Amino acid sequence: MVAPTHVYALQRISTHADTHDFLDLCYSPFANIQSKARRKMYGVFVLLVFVAQVCDGFYLPGSYMHTYSNGDSILAKVNSLTSIETELPFSFYSLPYCKPLEGIKKSAENLGELLMGDQIDNSAYRFRMNTNESLYLCTTSPLNEHEVKLLKQRTRELYQVNMILDNLPALRFAKQNGVTIQWTGYPVGYSPPNSNDDYIINHLKFKVLVHQYEGNVMEVIGTGEEGMGVISEADKKKALGYEIVGFEVVPCSVKYDPEKMTKLHMYDPVPSVNCPLELDKAQIIKEHERITFTYEVEFVRSETRWPSRWDAYLKMEGARVHWFSILNSLMVIVFLAGIVFVIFLRTVRRDLTKYEELDKEAQAQMNEELSGWKLVVGDVFREPQLSKLLCIMVGDGVRITGMAVVTIVFAALGFMSPASRGMLLTGMIILYLFLGIAAGYAGVRLWRTVKGTSEGWRSLSWSIACFFPGIAFVILTVLNFLLWSSNSTGAIPISLYFELLALWFCISVPLTLFGGFLGTRAEAIQFPVRTNQIPREIPERKYPSWLLVLGAGTLPFGTLFIELFFIFSSIWLGRFYYVFGFLLIVLLLLVVVCAEVSVVLTYMHLCVEDWRWWWKAFFASGSVALYVFAYSINYLVFDLQSLSGPVSAMLYIGYSLLMAIAIMLSTGTIGFLTSFYFVHYLFSSVKID
Repeated sequence: MVAPTHVYALQRISTHADTHDFLDLCYSPFANIQSKARRKMYGVFVLLVFVAQVCDGFYLPGSYMHTYSNGDSILAKVNSLTSIETELPFSFYSLPYCKPLEGIKKSAENLGELLMGDQIDNSAYRFRMNTNESLYLCTTSPLNEHEVKLLKQRTRELYQVNMILDNLPALRFAKQNGVTIQWTGYPVGYSPPNSNDDYIINHLKFKVLVHQYEGNVMEVIGTGEEGMGVISEADKKKALGYEIVGFEVVPCSVKYDPEKMTKLHMYDPVPSVNCPLELDKAQIIKEHERITFTYEVEFVRSETRWPSRWDAYLKMEGARVHWFSILNSLMVIVFLAGIVFVIFLRTVRRDLTKYEELDKEAQAQMNEELSGWKLVVGDVFREPQLSKLLCIMVGDGVRITGMAVVTIVFAALGFMSPASRGMLLTGMIILYLFLGIAAGYAGVRLWRTVKGTSEGWRSLSWSIACFFPGIAFVILTVLNFLLWSSNSTGAIPISLYFELLALWFCISVPLTLFGGFLGTRAEAIQFPVRTNQIPREIPERKYPSWLLVLGAGTLPFGTLFIELFFIFSSIWLGRFYYVFGFLLIVLLLLVVVCAEVSVVLTYMHLCVEDWRWWWKAFFASGSVALYVFAYSINYLVFDLQSLSGPVSAMLYIGYSLLMAIAIMLSTGTIGFLTSFYFVHYLFSSVKID
């Protein structure tokens, strides 16, 4: 269902045969060829072999493979401290941890990492390939009141330290009720039950899993006469090395004698220790305590190959649940498809065929006896209320839908690897910016269709460019003030605000205006029937029509809600989400359900002589956003019970609201455009004047 995390795009040219055998194999097909053209073809072959060696094997997606030799230095990095209780990330060095000798250096981060609150720094932890050792790091100065308060707070809020080695997060395994649970990172400390004391994690036992890479690499070292390649065996030492395929950690709290430990220097060897079970042997957090940090590392050979090293992180439980969700959606689609089938083949076709078989006098007489959707033929294409807002929302909906489809397709094909942190969000933002051309085109063309003129298209294009980004800017600014007040690394820097503004103004706005210009040049959609000057009175109904529209959102939500649980767990509980194959199927099913629901409800409204179908068609499928937002509140109350503090709750609600608005624009646009073409097709077959 899901593409592997890392796919070989180009492999090394390897063989276990000797060099002469390889040369014979290469030259034999060309031994008797005298043609100059054929020699050129062989030269191309040699060039490809050369390129293959120069490329030295790259992978899609994720980072390039790094091969280490014995004794090579490996530097670990640290990411922001995170907690599922507060959802507020903080810098690793906001706590009194050991700092590297060369000083703190931030790693280059992409746009997605900055928006997600990642702050990757270098660390004092240093390893040497295949060297098992136990080392001393540092001893802090006596803890003051502020440091003790901060350490206790971070411990009780279940903050995790996130370490990275060769782009792999540290894994920790814990047993609860006899079940082994996998976590990324390790806790800042722990608080024993029925105790007011807190203990810090100050000793780490690392296990680095390595896979030995052996290859007999062939490389081009020169060219002979007439472009013939001369190939020799590369130095075998270059092909031998070790790849890091796993990174595990066991956290411990160990009480050391600070007077004895301060005599040591960073990276001095210390005796290996076992994690103590007695609290009196653990390092307590209290004022005037000096905390010593140590670590030990063990290198273990593994059969896991480098392309498969992320499999341990991406194991997604509950595949049956995903299939159940898809089966449930298919049942809904079949049910709605049956209704649409009846509408088209039994009702509409029957009425049109019967009408076309009558002579002109009979048609005139029948016109006086018409009922249902045929009565609104002179009003069905009347301009709706707030038509400009509808065009704006449809334009932005086209852009968001396109962004979602392209992103999920690329992720399902394996191009959005979790090894490339922030790539998913960065890709979504770039797609959103460049799809402004589609948004401007769709919005302005709909505007021309409704108004019958292109006048005002520039104002409309500007509104499309500003509508959803403006909503997102307001929500994110409010949330950013909350993050700034908490000194969280999740706060968007002012410089990033200006960068995002520059990207929007220099890319999104011009492309949206250009798309609008193309919309004015496109052929206008002509209505098949004329609109009467006087609007037809709509018969009174026993119940409001909007009640049916809001209720229709339950059907698309039924397609989506199971997958929502896994997505929410990935965002708020720190779990990896990589079942994009399932998500792609659910997305396609959602599009079909939205289209069918909107068509059915539009036809129902037309049958009761309600010609105001435009907005109802939009919200028939767009109302799924209400249920998504309600589900997010339900998830907050019942599944995120550990979430504490008003700031955390506000963050959750703000991001959920932004997501619900995006879903409303996307699903509403799908339903509206389907209904528009359905109504256009329906009345293009009517011959009533």
